[in-house]
Amino acid sequence: MSIDNFIRYLGKVLFFVLLQIFVLNNIHISSMGITPYLYVILILLIPFETPGWLLLLSAFFIGLSIDIAQDTGGAHAAASVFVAFTRPFILKVIAPRDGYEAGTSPTLLSMGASWFITYSLIIIFIHQLVYTYLEAFTFVEFFYNLLKVILVSLFTFIIVFLSQFLIFRK
Repeated sequence: MSIDNFIRYLGKVLFFVLLQIFVLNNIHISSMGITPYLYVILILLIPFETPGWLLLLSAFFIGLSIDIAQDTGGAHAAASVFVAFTRPFILKVIAPRDGYEAGTSPTLLSMGASWFITYSLIIIFIHQLVYTYLEAFTFVEFFYNLLKVILVSLFTFIIVFLSQFLIFRK
């Protein structure tokens, strides 16, 4: 990652973390507390060739910043790091026949709708699953929490998908 790309990425991190903290955290749909977690897009869209250590470190600090703002005790950081850890395996499983082009990011424009929908739904669902069960820290209301995971994942996916047309178009 060049210094120019790194500075651009830091700008995106700042934008999405502030958007999450000041806008999206105040959106609660239904009594279940369905809140979209758009900051996951920062992990979703990291370029393919990003070293694993940088991916994990970025995910940790992104999640930690949300944890500090929400006082969630590390649940966002843990979920983000878990997603960053599983991301290479997921990318390997859903890789196109020809592999990934060097210098590209996993965006809707570069990879196509079918691939992007599959990839982002998997990442968002895993993130939300880990976060929700860490936050609840119990399996007593397993099906209630699973429904919440599904609804928040779908709501987050819709916003991530729309952002590809509004923010990340070139």
